[in-house]
Amino acid sequence: MSPAPRSQRRPLSTARVLEAAIRVADRGGAEAITMRRVAQELGVEAMSLYHHVPNKDAILDGAIDMVFAAIELPGTDRADWRDAIRVRAHSARAVLSRHSWALGLMDSRRDPGPATLRHHDAVLGVLRKAGFTLPMAAHAVSLIDSYIGGFVLQEANLPIATPEDVEEVAGGILAHMPADDLPYLTEMIVDHALRPGYDHTGEFAYGLDLILDALEARRRGAEPGPRDGR
Repeated sequence: MSPAPRSQRRPLSTARVLEAAIRVADRGGAEAITMRRVAQELGVEAMSLYHHVPNKDAILDGAIDMVFAAIELPGTDRADWRDAIRVRAHSARAVLSRHSWALGLMDSRRDPGPATLRHHDAVLGVLRKAGFTLPMAAHAVSLIDSYIGGFVLQEANLPIATPEDVEEVAGGILAHMPADDLPYLTEMIVDHALRPGYDHTGEFAYGLDLILDALEARRRGAEPGPRDGR
């Protein structure tokens, strides 16, 4: 399809440049973002981008900030801080599953944008208002974000996306596996992964609840913790 006539194109803007960069990265990863490819995505010359962004680094910073802006901020109006963080975690997983390339850049950029800073401040605010000490809040953020990022990466690389995929992959493994030598793995596949209705995506909520409940127990002082985390 040929580019639309110039008179029919939407005016170029910083937001349009960043949106195009995200589409490029969604297809080819962060390394696919170049001034030339973003310009091609927009149907313009690369030089025209420089009226809106100074360089590729600015595009990367802006694209990451736009991804952060899509993640729901945790509200401070919930009676239980875990509910607020749970909503944010599920939103983050959904957004990052669509833009998994962003995981490697989110914590590596040196010039975080306003949405990124506002997001981190909101998460810390929920924890601090719930009674977490500053060190414990920092530990909690690190733990929760590591869990979200790790799960998204695992999910992106697993050869299963539907219950039918689980049945095909697990069934194939089972067919070539010496059951007598691997009784516990056989049990897990037969009685868990292959049971009707099993959905691997449900593991995210289970693990998240374990983390949140453990952090709440630590917050209440129900379990001993490192000196710098109490």
